[in-house]
Amino acid sequence: MRGWWQEITGLVLPVDCAGCGRPRTELCARCRGLLGGAASVRRVRPSPEPPGLPPVWATARYGDEVRAVVLAHKERGALGLARPLGTALAAAVQRVGVSGPVLLVPVPSARRAVARRGHDAIARMTRAAARELRGRGVPARAAPVLRQRRPVADQSGLTAAGRLANLSGALAAAAGSGALLSAAPVVLVDDLMTTGASLTVAARAVTVAGGRVAGAAVVAGPRDPEGRPEGHARRW
Repeated sequence: MRGWWQEITGLVLPVDCAGCGRPRTELCARCRGLLGGAASVRRVRPSPEPPGLPPVWATARYGDEVRAVVLAHKERGALGLARPLGTALAAAVQRVGVSGPVLLVPVPSARRAVARRGHDAIARMTRAAARELRGRGVPARAAPVLRQRRPVADQSGLTAAGRLANLSGALAAAAGSGALLSAAPVVLVDDLMTTGASLTVAARAVTVAGGRVAGAAVVAGPRDPEGRPEGHARRW
């Protein structure tokens, strides 16, 4: 119900750009451009890089307007932003280099976080990315098959090693998803990468279930020398 109301409100009421605040547009042309496209996709690595992290590709650097857009979609329910964010993700997925069918597997958020936000932001972006890829002739499918098998602590304030320990063993593939995961290469999807812990644990879960992780795609990656975005911590 909350998601339905948010979508109707976005259609009826004037909105400001989620990135820069320009009036009467949900996302202005400049901020849409900052989300990047095929030409801006780059390989990103955290520092330190956790063992088992698949190759990660991002379309933007996390900060300022990009940060505002990501948070507006995830935390403030600006559901219309899923499409441009999905388009950005699609460009990153294509740089992973998979030929033929591909499964896009979102990194899951905790049920309590999804309930608090009123929507599953990463799953919504993943579906938008899959639609964009199919429009480009790439047989892509969104496969939200990962589940949290135990509660985890808030990641805010944890070191890279602490985040990895906090998430270790926390994700697993849904029962019966092995055949789906083994049918095509998997690209993990998230809105951003910080320490790489979430993507590393997700890759392990897919591999245990019989899938092959070809890489990962995120909207935004690190911009500072330590390999971590500024001003954001993943809250499960």
